[in-house]
Amino acid sequence: MAAALRLGNSALRATTRAPFIRSTAFTAARCYSAKTQTLKERFAELLPEKIDQIKALRKEHGSKVIDKVTLDQVYGGARGIKCLVWEGSVLDSEEGIRFRGKTIPECQELLPRAPGGDEPLPEGLFWLLLTGEVPTEQQVRDLSAEWAARAEIPKYVEEIIDRCPNDLHPMAQFSMAITALEKTSTFAKAYAKGVHKKDYWGYTFDDSMDLIAKLPAIAGRIYQNVFKGGKVAAVQKDQDYSFNFANMLGFGEKTDFVELMRLYLTIHTDHEGGNVSAHTTHLVGSALSSPYLSLAAGLNGLAGPLHGLANQEVLNWLTEMKKAVGDDLSDESITKYLWDTLNSGRVVPGYGHAVLRKTDPRYSAQRVFAQAKMPDDPMFKLVSQVYKIAPKVLTEHGKTKNPWPNVDAHSGVLLQYYGLTEASYYTVLFGVSRAIGVLPQVIIDRALGAPIERPKSFSTDKWVEICKKL
Repeated sequence: MAAALRLGNSALRATTRAPFIRSTAFTAARCYSAKTQTLKERFAELLPEKIDQIKALRKEHGSKVIDKVTLDQVYGGARGIKCLVWEGSVLDSEEGIRFRGKTIPECQELLPRAPGGDEPLPEGLFWLLLTGEVPTEQQVRDLSAEWAARAEIPKYVEEIIDRCPNDLHPMAQFSMAITALEKTSTFAKAYAKGVHKKDYWGYTFDDSMDLIAKLPAIAGRIYQNVFKGGKVAAVQKDQDYSFNFANMLGFGEKTDFVELMRLYLTIHTDHEGGNVSAHTTHLVGSALSSPYLSLAAGLNGLAGPLHGLANQEVLNWLTEMKKAVGDDLSDESITKYLWDTLNSGRVVPGYGHAVLRKTDPRYSAQRVFAQAKMPDDPMFKLVSQVYKIAPKVLTEHGKTKNPWPNVDAHSGVLLQYYGLTEASYYTVLFGVSRAIGVLPQVIIDRALGAPIERPKSFSTDKWVEICKKL
C-alpha cells in the first residue's frame, strides 16, 4: 500500500512504512490511476466529495456546542479557542505538527525528493496540503516545471524592488513587491467581470501558483540588492524550486545548502491556522481579496518580533552569547548567561511556544540535519549546549509554560554556517515557505464558498455587564 503512495521509492523503504489510507477526501493519501494529473485537475476531482462531507457534517452536528470560552481567553489573545477551520495541518501540544495527518519524519520519508537528494521537496508538501494526497515523483517534477515556467516577475515589480532603500527591512520590501503583483491578479480581474462564485477557486488557484512561483525571484532580488552585487541568477527550468531559490541567493553550487533549503521550505510551510501569518492570510482572503493582497497581509504579521522575526532575534542573541562566553561552553558558563538574560528582563529567544509543550519537531529535524552536516561547527555546539541547559533554567525560573525550543532556535545557525549570515533576511526565507503553507487554504476557502470572517466583540464595560449576569 505504502509503495503506491510513494512511486519511485525503493521497495524496502516503501514496504517498511505503515499505510496512511483514510476514507475522507483531503485528509489522506490515496491510490489512483497511474495517469499523471495536474494538481488543478486532481483538486477539482476531489472537491465534490469534500463539499458533500461538510454539508453532511453541518446538517448532523451544526447546532452542537464545540467549546467554551473563558474571559481569560478573550483577554489573552483568543488563545486556545476552537473556532477555525484549517485543512492542511493540526498542531498537538505534545506531538507537534502533522501535515494532513503526517508527522515531519513521515513527510521526509514519503514525499518525493530531488535526484540524489535526501530531503523532501516543498512542491510535494504543497500538493499534500492542497489535496491530502502524497504525490508521485512525476507529479512533483511537473509541479517544479510549472513553477519554473511561471517564475518571471514583471518589469515594474523589479523596478519597485530596485528603488527601495537598502536600509528598508527586507520583509517590508518583500510585502511591498507582493502587493504590487495585484496588478496581475486573474482573480481580481475575473471578479470585476462578475464571474460566478463557484469558479472563484480556479482563479485563486492560478494566482496562488503564479505567486508562489515568483517568490524566489522577488526574494532573491531583495537579497542581492541589499547584501550582494544586485545580480540575480536566471531560473533553470529543469531544476526544482529550492535549487532555483538557493541559486538566486548565490548558493546554488553548495549542494548541502540546497538540501537545507528543501528541508527549511518544507518544515516552515504550515503550523495550523491560528498563528498570525496563517490567520491573517485567511482573514483577508475571506473578504475576497486576491491571494496577493492576502499573503502580503499575512507576511506583515510574520514580520513581527513575536512571530517570524524571532529567528533573526535568536541568531543575534546567540552571537552575543558567543562573544561573551568565547570558547567556554561549560554548563556553568551557559547557565550563568541564561540567568543573566532572564534577570535583565529579557526572554530566552527561541524557547517557548503558544501551543507546544515539548521540543518542536521542526527544531528536531534541523538538529538532525546539523548533526549530519556540521557537527563540529562552534555555533552548533553552542546551540546544543543551550538545548541541554535552557529547559532546566527556564523550568527553575518558573515563568515559561514550555521550556523547550521552537523552530526559530535552530534555523539561523544552519544558515550562517553556509554563508547566509544576514539575520535581517531570515524572515524572508520563512515568508517564502509560509506562502506554500497558507495559500492552499485560501484556494480551499474559495472552493468551499467560505464566508467572510466576522467574530463578535464587546467593550470592557460590556464584558463587565455580561460577567455579572453569569
